[in-house]
Amino acid sequence: MGNPLWLIARRTFAEGWLRLTATLLAALGSVALIAGSLQFALRAQEAVAGSDASEYVRADVLVQGGTVDPDDPYAPPDGWVRLDRLTSRPDVAAAVGDATVTVTAMRPDGQAITAAAEGRTLLRPWVPDPRLNPYLLEAGRAPAADDEVAVVRHVSRAGELRVGDTMTLTLPHQTRQVRITGIVSVHGRGAMAAGDLVLAPPETVRRAAMLPEGRWQSVWLKAAPGVSADRLRDALARDLARDMARDLGGTAAVRTAASVRQAQAAAAAGEGASVAGVVGMLASVAIFVGLFVVANTFGTLVRQRTRRLALLGAIGATPRQVGRLIRLEALLLGGIASAGGVAAGFPVSELIIRLFARDGFDVSASDAQYGWVALALPAAAGIVVTQAAAWRAAHRAADVSPVQALRSSVAEPRERRWPRLLSASVIFAGACFWYMVAVVVRADEPPGPDRTFSVALMNLFGTLLTVTGLAVLTPFFVGPLGGLVGRVGTLVSGETGRLARATITRSPRRVSSAASSLMLGVALLASVVLVTMSVQDRFREAGRQVMAAEHAIASTARTAEGAPAPLARDVAAKVTGAHGVSRAVVLTRTEVTLVSPEPDAAGLEEPGIAGSEEAAEPFRFLVSGVEPAGLRDVLRLGGRPPALRTGQIALSSAVMKERGLRRGQDLVVRGARGRVTLTVAGAYHDPSHLFADQALVAPATMDLLDANAATVAVLVRGGSAETLARAVAGVPGVRVLGRDAYVEAASQSLTRALRATHSFVGMALLLALFGMATTVSMSVAERRREFGLLGAVGATMRQIRSIVRWEAAAVVALGTILGLVIAMGTLELLHLTSGSSYLRPAPQWWLFPLVAAGAAVATLATSTLPARRAASVPVLEAARAQ
Repeated sequence: MGNPLWLIARRTFAEGWLRLTATLLAALGSVALIAGSLQFALRAQEAVAGSDASEYVRADVLVQGGTVDPDDPYAPPDGWVRLDRLTSRPDVAAAVGDATVTVTAMRPDGQAITAAAEGRTLLRPWVPDPRLNPYLLEAGRAPAADDEVAVVRHVSRAGELRVGDTMTLTLPHQTRQVRITGIVSVHGRGAMAAGDLVLAPPETVRRAAMLPEGRWQSVWLKAAPGVSADRLRDALARDLARDMARDLGGTAAVRTAASVRQAQAAAAAGEGASVAGVVGMLASVAIFVGLFVVANTFGTLVRQRTRRLALLGAIGATPRQVGRLIRLEALLLGGIASAGGVAAGFPVSELIIRLFARDGFDVSASDAQYGWVALALPAAAGIVVTQAAAWRAAHRAADVSPVQALRSSVAEPRERRWPRLLSASVIFAGACFWYMVAVVVRADEPPGPDRTFSVALMNLFGTLLTVTGLAVLTPFFVGPLGGLVGRVGTLVSGETGRLARATITRSPRRVSSAASSLMLGVALLASVVLVTMSVQDRFREAGRQVMAAEHAIASTARTAEGAPAPLARDVAAKVTGAHGVSRAVVLTRTEVTLVSPEPDAAGLEEPGIAGSEEAAEPFRFLVSGVEPAGLRDVLRLGGRPPALRTGQIALSSAVMKERGLRRGQDLVVRGARGRVTLTVAGAYHDPSHLFADQALVAPATMDLLDANAATVAVLVRGGSAETLARAVAGVPGVRVLGRDAYVEAASQSLTRALRATHSFVGMALLLALFGMATTVSMSVAERRREFGLLGAVGATMRQIRSIVRWEAAAVVALGTILGLVIAMGTLELLHLTSGSSYLRPAPQWWLFPLVAAGAAVATLATSTLPARRAASVPVLEAARAQ
């Protein structure tokens, strides 16, 4: 029977291509979304991993001042090294100094140039010695003057800059105009894992890094002929241990360049895998929606062919053969959809890349991926999705009895209730499992964005299963709700409403197919809108509570996380004397690592697991710097932190509780300038998490931690926006923001994970709405015979279209109610399982009628044209057998 089945499948495709086109497009869209998401994940992984490009490719040994962070091979050392003490060694052939300064690069028009992927834009010295220089000039020449720079290829492309053009660099303490003299690559790459590079003359970089003359953060060494890298490292390590530490400026770390490159590659690969994992989890929504849509359309397709499948049974086809026929058709459909979807995945990935680049995550420097993972995996996923979606349809087709071939009615056979109830119970049990995992995560993890994201992810998986379970139960809701809609229709339209009620209640699966697709679309849209509104409202409320300053001077550029990029610190001097300004306070920020007390001393280890790997993890936190005299004029922090002196630190109550610290206790932290001992002066609370979320110090203490700490903003009390704008008019890339505008801009870094879902959910929503449109259109089209017979007995075209509209009203009511229930339930569960005040189930009243109106418009728009065609069916055609 294999060959006849193939012939029947071919004939089905040839005769029913119009009906199959809608299903094919739904499957193609699902595969395209899967392929585009995978392509973006792979390109993001390559961009973040940064390939094997390393600035240390020609060096043999690195001598790094002070100490280095073993967990971050890209972090600069916290000390300095004297270059002249190393160049005089006989076992060293060449040596150059190195330092890094985080900068913001801007085009001549003031638009910021976003660094590649998760990286930063770093100012580093040009390496004049060809034995150590890893940079290949692709155009122009090396920088020689103080106002000249060379840039990597990604900066040139992203900023549309060429040799000879001028760009603006925002350094920690000043803003400078520089001229591009060269464009370089590293190992043929346009960027590195650390981000983008701006290369300047060595002395220019040393002064920007605020290093003494002749001192560098690290020194690159080339071993003399006949001296291996390991031998040079061991010799330097012995000398440092004996008497060279004093000459080098303190302690120093000696490492082979190969070991640093390996550490960079491992860290980049881990970061790339992490990014790809997050993107993959977000793409799971696309896979779910694709499976959901294709399953619905396949079910409708099988229902349309009930008579033909019954005729196959009447002429001798077994149920198994009928099921194989459906699966064979699904295989053909899946193959075509996979081929088209993989091709369409490339423009979809480009769209995703553009959307993420606007938010600060730019992976355009990576190339399109053509490996087997990028091509074969989505193609296989398309086959699996269509086969999985066709499983239920094949099972239902196999149950079609030959007697149904003789029926003229399209009424659905009465099915048993317990299989649906059992299936839904199993699915809901799976959803409860994920919700319980979210509760466990909340109990085990400390409060913070990481915990909230993990809890939200578990809730996402639970919600997807809940949607599936409700879709299984949807036919049970059609009868009561359809009866209610029918009664309303009877009151409004008389006999037409009664007929509509009969058609709704007679075919619950047909109505539920369209309603479940609409339910999915409403649930996706309403959930994202509810969460976004809740988070934004809470940030706005908390920001107004904390920020006493009326204005903030911030950068127009953004970091990779989406927050305003650092300013030059000299901006504050420009607004201090402006008319009406009573206080202008610089808000700086840097990251430090807690060295002492160690985690076990802080009481973080559990009994019996002392020395565990988890307890040994370093604790990194952000320290904000604000002038104590002006703190209360610009910020209203909870707990009223004391006036801080040099060497003191105030910690947030959450950090104090998490680390088991107390007032008056001494801490040792490691910042950009080495280890510093600080005394805990008190506790406070920043409910907005935007200004001083974890720790607070005075400016003098901040200079001890990091002389080049990022200037986040200048908070201004008094003055007008126009006056402040005139004061900073000569500074490129700077803007004046009001309180609400700055809070919204500053919160971008904390809402990045939420914004990342918008692109995927938006495309998944379009796919769900397309699936609903396909199901509604096919459902109306399959009743052409029924509508034609109604016309034969006297029904007008207007009455037939009214019947369709009342049935669409039942779809809207059922899909909207279930979708909004899912959305509200999701937000309530997020609030309960995360404990976050930023996820509150308190939506605006206008959201529900707006969503309902949108659902009604979408449903009526998709059913109007098929209804017109069905109402115009000639009587003779309607009476003809299928």
